Amino acid sequence: MSFEDKTLVCKDCKQDFSFTSGEQEFYSERGFENEPARCRECRDVKKREREVMAGGTQRELFETSCHDCGKTTIIPFQPQYERPIYCRDCFFTQKLRLKKAQ
Repeated sequence: MSFEDKTLVCKDCKQDFSFTSGEQEFYSERGFENEPARCRECRDVKKREREVMAGGTQRELFETSCHDCGKTTIIPFQPQYERPIYCRDCFFTQKLRLKKAQ
C-alpha cells in the first residue's frame, strides 16, 4: 500500500500538522484505524498530563538538533553526540529506507 503525506488540523491548538507517509505506514502496521487528532506537541502535553494525574513522575526531556534536517527536536533520553539523533519525520524516513534496503 502506498501512502502520501496529509495535512491535518490539531483539535487542541487548531494548527495544521503533517501526517507523513511514514507515520501512516506505522499506524497501518499497528492496526490503528483512526488518524491522529492532535499534533505531536499537543499529544506530548496530553501524555504528560495523564502521567501526572496517574501519580507518575514526569520524564526529563532533552532538546537537541536533528542529524538530517537540523530542526530542533525533544527526546526522552540524554543524547550521546557520537550517535545521530533524528526528529520524528526524519526518523520515519530513515526507518522506511532501512526497511526498503532489506
